[in-house]
Amino acid sequence: MRVLVVDDSSTMRRIIVNTLKKLGHEDTVEAGDGKEALRALAAGVPDVIVTDWNMPEMNGPQFVEAVRSQPALAKTPVLMVTTQAAKEDVIVALQAGVNDYLIKPFTPEALKEKINSLTRKP
Repeated sequence: MRVLVVDDSSTMRRIIVNTLKKLGHEDTVEAGDGKEALRALAAGVPDVIVTDWNMPEMNGPQFVEAVRSQPALAKTPVLMVTTQAAKEDVIVALQAGVNDYLIKPFTPEALKEKINSLTRKP
């Protein structure tokens, strides 16, 4: 399973990628912001996208809207992993097209549950 991880924090990207690898998801691509992620998507559609909210250049909701505007990516599952915990923020993310939402800090088990849910694995 190919996963695109988008976060401006290299430390957070590393945490997410290492957690995914421990869960058996070796094929990961990293991007530091939404614009870089869109360029990465031009090379191929991942099975799932994990993105942060707060990033320079293009924030998470803007990135998700750009993803959803492309027919080839319209159904790609998107998990937003962020510190934005207010109900209003969750609503904005869902309206942008996010499939699920995970609040930082998170446990590896919580990430596993979200990824499995999005990819329909038990």
